[in-house]
Amino acid sequence: MANKGLQILGFALALLGVIGLIIGTILPQWKMSAFVGSNIITAVSMYEGLWMSCAFQSTGQIQCKVYDSMLQLNSALQATRALMVVSIIVVVAGMGAACMGMKCTNCGGDDQVKKAKIAMTGGIIILIGALCSIVACSWYANDIVRAFYDPFTPVNTRYEFGSAIFIAWAGSFLAIIGGAMLAASCPREKRSPSYPMSSRPPSNKQDYV
Repeated sequence: MANKGLQILGFALALLGVIGLIIGTILPQWKMSAFVGSNIITAVSMYEGLWMSCAFQSTGQIQCKVYDSMLQLNSALQATRALMVVSIIVVVAGMGAACMGMKCTNCGGDDQVKKAKIAMTGGIIILIGALCSIVACSWYANDIVRAFYDPFTPVNTRYEFGSAIFIAWAGSFLAIIGGAMLAASCPREKRSPSYPMSSRPPSNKQDYV
């Protein structure tokens, strides 16, 4: 059976991972304006996220605007938004399943083999959700890099990586490590005790002194 401490550590890492995924999904700093070129104006910094775009002024004022229509967004942003939401839901569901199969909980009955199978299933579900978020972040990052090096992109509209995408990446890797630890709860069947067989043939005769 898997060690109880390993299961607790894996669940804690998965919890930190899903918190990072939620924070990264909400924050608008997925990409920030890149100051390149000869004429650089740093009075306003532009940020774009999955749900809104924000303008940070040098005076400290922040103005954010939610995207008006989903159909006007590009395919990379739509796919990233959908995958991040699915990732959070799947990881939370996997954590719920893993919680039922952990040794430190009373859920799932007293059968340790059955509980180990439940914990392993929860870890696999967490891994699937974490992979979805990694695909989403990588897809969005590839779109930023491709637009940055595109010669037809105006200099004042080029963006680079923001802090939110790194938070989402960190949450994804934490969820992967935690899910792998929980998936290591590989059940082992109970072995029936074996007794040594006597090599002496049974005798029906009675011994007399």
